[in-house]
Amino acid sequence: MADTLYLSLWYPNLRLAALADKLTAVLGAFATHGGEARVYSATVWPVNWSETPILQQVYGRRARSLQGDPASPGAEPRAAVEETLEILHDDYAYEFQIGWSLWELEVTPESEPRWARTTRLVRVTGYGPLFDDGAYEADGHIRIDFGSDGPFLEEGVELNSVSARHIEENIRQLIELTAAVEKASGATARLLWSELGESLAQRLAARLGVGN
Repeated sequence: MADTLYLSLWYPNLRLAALADKLTAVLGAFATHGGEARVYSATVWPVNWSETPILQQVYGRRARSLQGDPASPGAEPRAAVEETLEILHDDYAYEFQIGWSLWELEVTPESEPRWARTTRLVRVTGYGPLFDDGAYEADGHIRIDFGSDGPFLEEGVELNSVSARHIEENIRQLIELTAAVEKASGATARLLWSELGESLAQRLAARLGVGN
């Protein structure tokens, strides 16, 4: 069963004013570890997740610059963070989406299954200390939502040398990105976890038959 994979990051004595630099560092690490260099969107959530966002900006739809020249979709991480965190409050959460590519098996009726790099939108969220009754204590000052853990396991795919190589590359990319965002942002604690509470390492070991 596919599960949702998260990475939580914590920082000692983090002041709200320093959150922007941490978010910029985390978002900036994606470009060199299978991700995109520009942010797709930004959302500001007040109080808790059940409230209506007070800001939603989709940079990915900006096809042209203000001068009318063609421009790359998305926004530079620092520009997106600075713009979004202009409304800085203790009980707000700041969510950014950025593209991240992984190997996935494409299956279509018209052709043979093939492995291809597929881009997913990853959510990077910075928490104000009072948002959702102090959710940062469990979720991290910054939480990365990677989406489904399917590409790291591909449990419905026959495990052979080709599939094992692509799964291994996905896992290596995840490990390298995790280390990079921790170092770039100066996190002192990190936790890779799943929504159902299952360990990715244990599920991977079972998938590969380790210990049998």
